[in-house]
Amino acid sequence: MEIDGVRVHGESGPPVLLLPGGAESCDGFFPGLVEGLVADPGARVVVHDRPGTGTSTVDGSVAGAVAHLASLVERLALGPVVAVGQSLGGAVGVLLARDRPDLLAGLVLLDPTPINDARVCASIERMTAVLAKLSAVPGLRRVLAEALRRSARRTARRRDLRPDCAAALERTADLDIPTLARAVRGLTDVARTVREPDLPRLPSVVVTADRKPDHAVHRAHERLATAFGARLVSWPGATHSVHLDHPGEVLATVRGIVGS
Repeated sequence: MEIDGVRVHGESGPPVLLLPGGAESCDGFFPGLVEGLVADPGARVVVHDRPGTGTSTVDGSVAGAVAHLASLVERLALGPVVAVGQSLGGAVGVLLARDRPDLLAGLVLLDPTPINDARVCASIERMTAVLAKLSAVPGLRRVLAEALRRSARRTARRRDLRPDCAAALERTADLDIPTLARAVRGLTDVARTVREPDLPRLPSVVVTADRKPDHAVHRAHERLATAFGARLVSWPGATHSVHLDHPGEVLATVRGIVGS
């Protein structure tokens, strides 16, 4: 079903809003998740590219994401929703929970960008800006693109990813670095406004990649879980692309929040 240009999979049931990472398109980003949630528990799953990401032709930023998504949920009359966000989509989910908790029935954060740690966000923003400058050099652009594709193929083989997950990983490796840099512009300034005591307690899970406990990102995820009253989950071998290397566990986790 399509409502005002937004695809909603499923005819009835609890609504789920998907928030992909980076500046990626939502379509195909979470392999098997849409179909799995429509089948059980019979959810309605919103597939949408917010401004500045995916196929959207409208400029957008992290700072403006909450206002756009709040307007979207209200216009579709689907709220409150369970939001599922990976990486930068997870950071947007945190901001949505902080600013519009009335629109959320639950939250699943899949190795979210640590929007509660301005130092880490500053590092991400700087690194992405440098990569964007390098990618503007024609020769380097080709080298970077091919290196990313080769890395994705090696990872898919080494981790024996499901075919649909391997294909999704290769698609995300073929990223538009300047678009990603625009998507994260202002991330540090937004992170400086996030105070963990301001975050609401709601049915939620924070899934963190398999990192050392003293890693800055792991510690930030622990603090997010504490603030939301969420479970902190980490599966052995899970990477930042946890939705691709542990798709079954992710589906089960989202089903648990949708059904709570």
